[in-house]
Amino acid sequence: MAILVTPETKVLIQGITGSFGARHAQLSLEYGTRVVAGVTPGKGGQRFADRVPIFDTVAEAVSETGATASAVFVPASAAADAILEGVDAGLDLVVCITEGIPVRDMIRVRRVMEGGRTRLIGPNCPGIVTPASGGPGCRGCRMGIAPGYIHRPGRIGVVSRSGTLTYEAVWQLTCRGAGQSTCVGIGGDAVTGTSHRDVVRMFNEDPDTDGIILIGEIGGTSEEEAAAWMTDHGSKPLAAFIAGATAPSGRRMGHAGAIISGGQGTARAKIEALRAAGAAVAETPAVMAETLLRLL
Repeated sequence: MAILVTPETKVLIQGITGSFGARHAQLSLEYGTRVVAGVTPGKGGQRFADRVPIFDTVAEAVSETGATASAVFVPASAAADAILEGVDAGLDLVVCITEGIPVRDMIRVRRVMEGGRTRLIGPNCPGIVTPASGGPGCRGCRMGIAPGYIHRPGRIGVVSRSGTLTYEAVWQLTCRGAGQSTCVGIGGDAVTGTSHRDVVRMFNEDPDTDGIILIGEIGGTSEEEAAAWMTDHGSKPLAAFIAGATAPSGRRMGHAGAIISGGQGTARAKIEALRAAGAAVAETPAVMAETLLRLL
């Protein structure tokens, strides 16, 4: 079992004919992802890689193929509308890889999505991987840009704001023989769809996830909110790492959401909250996997 996506999830890719979308659509197909459709307005009726039908709209793609999830590889100027097209089509999940979407656009998206059925991961995220099981004919589900080969199936959940640190944690686990149930990059923008708390809750409810690695960074309160939830409801071992401990106040570091403002969002506050919730906090990114495996 996994959270959010499984090898059976039917995926469509918005922006499948662009260079970036095409490259990662091909990598997802090679990983075994069930990519059943692509969407590029004006290119309906064509096929990608001689096997994936392309449609003009998400609604057409969903109607014809039964797709339930979308990966968005659309330029920032049109990405918000692409997300909402997936919402209008009734998708269960939209994973938006695009970076640089204006904050005003994402506020509009969040307002439209409130109370709806569609879950958004991202934007500005590496996406989701539920690892392939291995062996002939194996299939996994890779939605986004994460390198599939570093993953192996197992019972550790990973949730992170940083793409690079997600890959580091996954590779550390894999090298130590500990596979992953699902790996979720929630994105580093100021306005995103799914939080650390949301994913931590899903991992706690997943019977096939035994432990969790949470990777955060300065800015916002997502990590503290996850810690508060773990204090009241958490039942599984949690290891964490918070990036940006030496960042100066008032300066954005890397991601759009990585800024300390008004005394909120400091690394110290996040670390203290996580430790108070019973999490083991890694001192450096080099020991993220070891910190969790010691708990297990």
